[in-house]
Amino acid sequence: MPLSVNPPLFIPFIVAGDPAPDVTIDLALALEEAGADILELGVPYSDPLADGPTIQRAAARALDGGMTLPKAIQLIGEMRKKGVNIPIILFTYYNPVLQLGEESFFALAQENGADGVLIPDLPFEESGPLRELGERFGLPLISLVAPTSKQRIERIASAAQGFLYCVSSLGVTGVRETLPETLGDFLREVKRHSRVPVAVGFGISAPEQVAMLKEVCDGVVVGSALVQKVEQLAPRLQAPDEREAAVAEFSAYARSLAAPLREAYSSR
Repeated sequence: MPLSVNPPLFIPFIVAGDPAPDVTIDLALALEEAGADILELGVPYSDPLADGPTIQRAAARALDGGMTLPKAIQLIGEMRKKGVNIPIILFTYYNPVLQLGEESFFALAQENGADGVLIPDLPFEESGPLRELGERFGLPLISLVAPTSKQRIERIASAAQGFLYCVSSLGVTGVRETLPETLGDFLREVKRHSRVPVAVGFGISAPEQVAMLKEVCDGVVVGSALVQKVEQLAPRLQAPDEREAAVAEFSAYARSLAAPLREAYSSR
């Protein structure tokens, strides 16, 4: 299994090609330096059903810049050449995979150094063939489980590979000031059935939220908050004389989000 990372996990998400492919590489390096254990690399898509406005805007910017699924996968290969060593999970919707061809998709992902795949609009009950194909290429298909899963939790958890992605809230991704009061109970129930680390995402945007969750899960996924930071820094990230300072500011922000998890690790 390629994902041999131990909890607590800091799993940041960025969009491939936002604001430009070479900037994405710099951001990935910055995230690894900031303490990321796994990187989720989002493939921009025209109809991102699980994503809120922040990631939708990022996807639109990347698509306008010519980013595609094959180019996003090849970007992982460029990241490896530049020194990104942490596992990288491709976050993509199913339609681009179908258009590229399932076997071609996994072959290209393996060739470029990907470590797993996450397809949010592929129902668990229909994921068997793709899961088996991923196993052939050594790329786990990451499962998602939501508060609405209820009686499906045990089945999803028992088949989970790599880590299990728990959706914190109903609806799409996005920064949330508060998380559901029932989230802790949900995560404890998932952990009771899971044989792999349990990470939680959707809406986590502040160190205080990370600190609150670190006792009931094995890691956190932070997406919209980081993508929003990229959006704010985009003009500077694309200005050659300002990029280094902008990347450093992004790295410091990411480090502040990871800090509660590092503290949890050092106190064990």
